Amino acid sequence: MSTSAYELAHFDAVAQAKLVADGEATPIELVDAAIERIEAVNPSLNAVIIERFDQARAEAGADLPDGPLRGVPFLLKDIGDTQAGTPQHLGNRALKAAGHMSPGDTELGRRFRQAGLVTLGKTNLPELGTVPVTQPLAYGPTNNPWDLDRSPSGSSGGAAAAVASGMVPVAHASDGGGSTRLPASWNGLVGLKTTRGRQPLPHDTSRLLSELVVSRTVRDTAAVLDATHGHTSGCLYHLAPPSRPYTEEPGREIPPMRVGLLTSGGAEYEIHPEAVTAANLGAALLEELGHSVEVVSDDVLFGPESRVNGQLWMTRMRRSVASLGEAIGRPLTADEVEPYNWASAQRAEGVDPAEVFRAQTAQQVWSAKACQWMDQFDLLVTPTSGCPPMRTDELYPDTEKPWRIGRTYGLIGRFTLPFNATGHPAISLPLHWTDDDLPIGTQFVAGMGREDLLIRLGAQLEQVRPWAQRRPNIWAG
Repeated sequence: MSTSAYELAHFDAVAQAKLVADGEATPIELVDAAIERIEAVNPSLNAVIIERFDQARAEAGADLPDGPLRGVPFLLKDIGDTQAGTPQHLGNRALKAAGHMSPGDTELGRRFRQAGLVTLGKTNLPELGTVPVTQPLAYGPTNNPWDLDRSPSGSSGGAAAAVASGMVPVAHASDGGGSTRLPASWNGLVGLKTTRGRQPLPHDTSRLLSELVVSRTVRDTAAVLDATHGHTSGCLYHLAPPSRPYTEEPGREIPPMRVGLLTSGGAEYEIHPEAVTAANLGAALLEELGHSVEVVSDDVLFGPESRVNGQLWMTRMRRSVASLGEAIGRPLTADEVEPYNWASAQRAEGVDPAEVFRAQTAQQVWSAKACQWMDQFDLLVTPTSGCPPMRTDELYPDTEKPWRIGRTYGLIGRFTLPFNATGHPAISLPLHWTDDDLPIGTQFVAGMGREDLLIRLGAQLEQVRPWAQRRPNIWAG
């Protein structure tokens, strides 16, 4: 292979797969090159926390599945979908000390393998993936490659930092409240949350969750989605398959759309001006492309009825903390769980089960109202995050009252969580950078099942306002 490890950092996943398919590179050469890049830049970023380099080399040198991404180096987030034989610590110190391992492949983990992706390791995340920053006590903070003093957001912060810095072209990400879109926003990447039911999920995960990847190009996201989408008979939610492969969407015409623009986050939060600029830019580009844009009210998405989402989040936290103990065969103590998660679980301990049921019902009622509200337009444009990348040292919980940081977390994820609750597909695209050269994404939300529209639009905006060749301060090429 004539292309060096550092030159390969500029190739996206589709381009790397083509090198293999055309006989210009072998999977082992791509894997070795990615390992070289990880070893060069990961000490600055702390994005990859678990290495499986020897296993990856063995897999790349053997008979890989003949999938569309055969030989492409890949990283798996250390939560959610799993692959057999990999450590699974979920960002928790007790699971790390116990050497806990993934029991097997989940369906999506298997599909990643069948696509031909080669897993080199696992990426950092906040404990249990519960907050929109990545600085677990078990592994320490991941640094943002655009500014090492800033957070990459979370929970897929390790994945985003790895892709943004050129370690690998794509990496597994999951999104239960914005955890794919927020790191995409703060790292200058593409992050797609699929419609509920588009991807297979482990049976014990929340209905809010979506899993896919973060990438530098829209076509990479489309390629991974093509290789992995579709329910199984055991999935709780089923969707009709797309009418054509997602990789065929770029370049297709988009008829004139009714577009809603939302930049206010309700009375509780003051959205940062740079976040508003990112959304306004997205709306302006759509107007230039011939679409009709209307500013819309925040009354439905952020009205009083939406607060039930926070109540249910705390009860879910209690269950998540209990699951850590189940994984290692004993209950965990307060000094084995991070203060924010422990405090949240404790606050949910006295909640009456009837109150949880009432909150679930209220969430369904709110979700139905939000879905009806969304029907008035073809696309909604918002900021992805309520603020640009924040300094890591500003994002640690107070030791005495850790829940106080929740307001900051709420600002970060203000515009993403509603669509986990409703189930709509949403994508963050890197259209705007601040004067300090910090990326902040624009979110586009489509109707149920319309990932095709988001990919078509994303590819169009990628041509109008190219971003894939922008490079952070820490870059493996």
